[in-house]
Amino acid sequence: MPGAVPGEDLRAARLTCYGQARLDGLTVTGHIGFDDARFLHPAGTALQAETVTVGTDLHAMRLHAEGRVNLRGSTVPGQLNLAYARLSNPGGVALRANSCTAGELWLREARRIEGTVNLRRTRCDLLHVSPEVWPASVRLDGLTYTTLAPTLPAARRLETLTRDGDGYVPFAYEQLTAAYRHIGDDAAARSVQLAKQRRHRTTLPLYARLWGHLQDATVGYGFRPMRAAGWLAGLLLVGTLAYGLHPPRPLKADEAPGFNALAYALDLLLPIVDFGQEKAYAPQGGYQWLAYLLIVAGWVLATTFVAGVNRTVSRN
Repeated sequence: MPGAVPGEDLRAARLTCYGQARLDGLTVTGHIGFDDARFLHPAGTALQAETVTVGTDLHAMRLHAEGRVNLRGSTVPGQLNLAYARLSNPGGVALRANSCTAGELWLREARRIEGTVNLRRTRCDLLHVSPEVWPASVRLDGLTYTTLAPTLPAARRLETLTRDGDGYVPFAYEQLTAAYRHIGDDAAARSVQLAKQRRHRTTLPLYARLWGHLQDATVGYGFRPMRAAGWLAGLLLVGTLAYGLHPPRPLKADEAPGFNALAYALDLLLPIVDFGQEKAYAPQGGYQWLAYLLIVAGWVLATTFVAGVNRTVSRN
């Protein structure tokens, strides 16, 4: 019934349809009910329902579809409810719901979808879907939601973003970050941002990937600043022990301050610290190379820490 306007409600619970069901351009002032319906058109389009406009809800709980379900451009101000659905179109698109607008999009406890899910540029206030429901291939660029349910650790959600057929999609990471910040889970939001940087790193040339690995290992791209403190503490301990056991010779014995291994190691590590030890003493042999290592490590840690913090602050 392309373009039809049947009235307040359209009820077709437990409907079984073989071949393609067409509802393109349908306008319903009330709600559409397809609970327990079966649309069967394997390898084809089982439900063709582009630009459908619903006054309230579209319920298709326990929907069984073999073939593509096409809801592109539809508007559902209430629930677009596909809870407990079975969507299957192996090798093709199982659910095409891009450019849709919905109050809530439910895929709660649906079976794992067989085939691609396309939700590009779809907007909803609530997206209720577990990671286990997503198929091996998704299209999520431009998908916007305020709340993501159920509430799960970031690690459970991140794997889905690696399945996007468009490759690295920055917007998907930013949207997931925003969803965690919306519920006040800043730790999860930082985890998503760190995962985004790691994924972005795989798209960069070799020199940039090497710099990225260094930032990741030292300060977690600024999202793990305590790593820098750990590295500095470890290097400070090494320097203090090494130069405490083998003090460097003074450059001018009559002018040099008393040697302090801790202050000397701090002078080497921290670019803005000056206790007067580094300028007064000169290590030799392997200890001179250790001094070079501490100086370079201090600069690298300071640079990556500042760069990471600046990136975090600018995004917040």
